[in-house]
Amino acid sequence: MGQISVNRQHLNRLLADSAAGHGVPYQQAFAEIAASHRGRPPHEILPVLKDAADRALLGFTWSDLREQAEAISAGRPYTLRVTVTGR
Repeated sequence: MGQISVNRQHLNRLLADSAAGHGVPYQQAFAEIAASHRGRPPHEILPVLKDAADRALLGFTWSDLREQAEAISAGRPYTLRVTVTGR
């Protein structure tokens, strides 16, 4: 399970039901990557996840992304604990 902190004003960059214009929200992108890349080696999944996180303007670390890639590769569910900060 991963954990990130997101400022309340940036929460829409993470969630799929966002109306914001920041490209594809990360939740939706992650689901699509998980479906299309399941079973592939994590090193092939990492750059795809990095691109999706960059488009959503989320600052995941390589460690976060590696954990996500390993879960996708193995076909395991991935839980991301999000702490919302700010007002």
